[in-house]
Amino acid sequence: MKKIDIKEEDLGNRLDLVIGLKYKDLSRNKIQTFIKNGDILVNNLKVKTGHILKDGDLVTAIDLGIKEEIIYKAEKVNLNLDIIYEDDDLLVLNKPKGLVVHPASTYDGITLVNGLLYQVDKLSTINGENRPGIIHRLDKDTSGLLLVAKSDLAHKRLAKQIANHEIDRNYYAICYGTFKESTGTINMPIKRDPKDRLKMAVVKDGREALTNFKVLEQYRNHSLLELSLITGRTHQIRVHLSHIGHPILGDQTYGPRKFYGNTGQYLHAFRLSFKHPITKKFMTFETKMPDEFLEAIKDIS
Repeated sequence: MKKIDIKEEDLGNRLDLVIGLKYKDLSRNKIQTFIKNGDILVNNLKVKTGHILKDGDLVTAIDLGIKEEIIYKAEKVNLNLDIIYEDDDLLVLNKPKGLVVHPASTYDGITLVNGLLYQVDKLSTINGENRPGIIHRLDKDTSGLLLVAKSDLAHKRLAKQIANHEIDRNYYAICYGTFKESTGTINMPIKRDPKDRLKMAVVKDGREALTNFKVLEQYRNHSLLELSLITGRTHQIRVHLSHIGHPILGDQTYGPRKFYGNTGQYLHAFRLSFKHPITKKFMTFETKMPDEFLEAIKDIS
């Protein structure tokens, strides 16, 4: 049996739809037939095609002729990654905008993983050979601090911290519109958009999602925000701000049809705080606001 990788954004969705998103070479009818015949199992049990995936579900399948999610071995590429801290168990780097974190079925180009393999001698193996060291990720066009595990023990403990919401992540964002309030919390559930399976959306029966925000500056028609994640849903900040009428500048997915610039959303992870998984020391790292932000602020002021 082959294990099928189930991600956080898949939870709360139908099994047949999730399989269809991962393996586009299979028709929905074929997938449903496989499930009905017990060729795709959840926790080693036959389930209905509409089974809703839950945290901890193990999805496996016999050889269905499904293409492997990653069909190549990630190679070493010199990306001159900006590693701002490193020890025997972990590293923290400043990811540039425009760089995908790891390869996937929908992307087989150069990723941050290629750069890690070139610059780092040891990476955790828990997530497989195409995602070595990867504990969490940032969207392609979101820049900023990313935590990477070098040992498997550090990986397990850091992943547990993430699951328990014990790692603090703070972001800068430039968004449309101005605010009456100076601070607030957006508490709106998120799941895959029923109308567009490639996007996430605020949906009543979605998973709990909380984002804190603080208004740092207001301009004519825009605002500079500091945001912190209480939960870590896919595209959470982008979806939340768009839903309340303040989409992020440059966001080509959740922003206005005519978007600003051509480099993607102005979202930067500038602060990362966590407890070292081995030494237990509390650590905080920060980066300065990107030059691109400063240039955009001049433009919108």
